[in-house]
Amino acid sequence: MVAVSSKAAPAVQRTSLAVLFAVSASHLLNDLMQFLLPALYPLLKDAYGLDYVQIGLITLAQQMTASLLQPLVGYYTDKNPMPYALAISMVFALVGVILIATANNFGLLILAAMVGGIGSAIFHPEASRVSRLASGGKLGFAQSLFQVGGNLGTSIGPLVAAYFLLPRGQTSTAWFAIVALAALVLLTAVGRWYAAHQRANIGRPVAKVAKQVLTQKRLVISFLVIGALLLSKYVYISSITSYYTFFMIEKFSLSAEDSQLYLFLFLGAIAAGTLIGGPVGDRFGRLTVIWCSIVGALPFTLLLPHLDLFGTAVASVLVGLILSSAFSAIVVYAQELIPGKVGMVAGFVFGFAFGIGAIGAAVLGALADSIGIIAVFNICAFLPFLGFLTIFLPRAAELHPTQGEPA
Repeated sequence: MVAVSSKAAPAVQRTSLAVLFAVSASHLLNDLMQFLLPALYPLLKDAYGLDYVQIGLITLAQQMTASLLQPLVGYYTDKNPMPYALAISMVFALVGVILIATANNFGLLILAAMVGGIGSAIFHPEASRVSRLASGGKLGFAQSLFQVGGNLGTSIGPLVAAYFLLPRGQTSTAWFAIVALAALVLLTAVGRWYAAHQRANIGRPVAKVAKQVLTQKRLVISFLVIGALLLSKYVYISSITSYYTFFMIEKFSLSAEDSQLYLFLFLGAIAAGTLIGGPVGDRFGRLTVIWCSIVGALPFTLLLPHLDLFGTAVASVLVGLILSSAFSAIVVYAQELIPGKVGMVAGFVFGFAFGIGAIGAAVLGALADSIGIIAVFNICAFLPFLGFLTIFLPRAAELHPTQGEPA
């Protein structure tokens, strides 16, 4: 566990690595718990006679709860800072884990998904805010380090499923209450740092917020494009996280445990790509990363459904590595579009990403019941074409007319 000293708070002009690692570690634990329910899908499908639509609805309940609440949480805490909101998020995660372990019907699984979604809704915008406060100006690096923790937690999920959850059954998720308690302790320490940061800045001149330079119409277009980019990324990723195991089982006759290992490869690649994307965006500009990430994944998404087992594994790693590099760049870029609304914008980006992924999972589940899971993956392969919409986003000179810094 990373020690977080409240005495470090005044040193906000330098990158506070202890805080960033603490937030990243808590993100790992949070997203590991969020993945427990999807990891159990093969088991739950058989145990409760669920179809693909119902599996998609569980994902929808979890992600839409987080999606709808995150911008509201971010908007509220922009105006009313709550240093210990992060710790509160882990209380909801703890209750969600217990509900997953004890649910014995579809309705209770939906409830467990929603409670976990509330915890996620509180966690993400506030953790993004703390990462920015501790960044020392290295915004892309800080967002990447924060985000990679969550990706690592999600990527560990399939291993946990293969070697712990699936062999031991649904009730074994109760052990992850210990994980929730560990995250609660860690985030309480982060909350102390945040509170000390607030106290240290009482009475100091408020830093001047950059002026919004875009017209309302240009801003609306920009966020519509960002929404389309998030759709292309997160509906595709949702197709993998929710249905990749079923795809591998159907196409290559793998066991449920073996299919989880291939999902781990994809999610591990996402973690690596996320860590790389932020610093590259700091160095070469956010738009460069967004272009290369989403459009660059297209050849491999098109190939993936038509390859043998080894080729599918390689293509999935390349897709995960390339596609994931854009997210931290999108978050920081969106925050630059509306200066001074860090929490609200982070809540919108995370919330929209979760929401569109959830809707995508439900729609894809219905399609899979109708046309088969392999056909669904053939359709999803075309989603990165939306990356070409990046051409409509404002360039650096438009966002920073007097500075010329990379956007």
